[in-house]
Amino acid sequence: MLFHTGLRGMHAEIREAVAKLINLSELRHISFSHFESDECGSLNEWLAAAPNADVICSQVGALVCVNDFTGRESRALADGGTFATGKYRFRYCRTPHLPHGWDAGLLFEETQKTLLCSDLFHQTGDVESLTSTDIVGRSHQAMKEYQAGILADYVPYTQLTARNLKKLADLKPKTLAIMHGSSFTGDCARALDDLNVALRDVYGQQK
Repeated sequence: MLFHTGLRGMHAEIREAVAKLINLSELRHISFSHFESDECGSLNEWLAAAPNADVICSQVGALVCVNDFTGRESRALADGGTFATGKYRFRYCRTPHLPHGWDAGLLFEETQKTLLCSDLFHQTGDVESLTSTDIVGRSHQAMKEYQAGILADYVPYTQLTARNLKKLADLKPKTLAIMHGSSFTGDCARALDDLNVALRDVYGQQK
């Protein structure tokens, strides 16, 4: 299962890396959080390389973007829908507008309790691949920096935000697999609760 395809311009580089781990023809599932270039920009290139793979996304995503983009039917999962790769079992968590877009959702790998976080906990700078230190502080600082530039309002803070984050925290993940920055191992439920406070601080007080 591949979560996030990356940008179309990065396809060759990512494909080469993935090919070191798995025969591309054996790839069976491609998924992502929301319809955005860095999430699924090279989706069609991956489907050409792995024609037996299905595309797993939200029901909204399939309806409004993904089916038209690929020219085929996606495997659209409702909230709580699951699928297995054999050893691992994944649960789809619908999280509209978290991190972005009404089509957004995340995957939780139930066997090892890994939450695939997409843009949540976005960090900047040269960071390590995995950490047990304060990723919320890093992310909070990045949010404040974004507010001063073109990435202002990067994550919407709505009445659903706290509810969505609590739903994710209640899964009690052991690892947060983060797209932009260090992944995290430690008290992940606490980190998700603290992320809500950071998001509210930066984005929730705007008029």
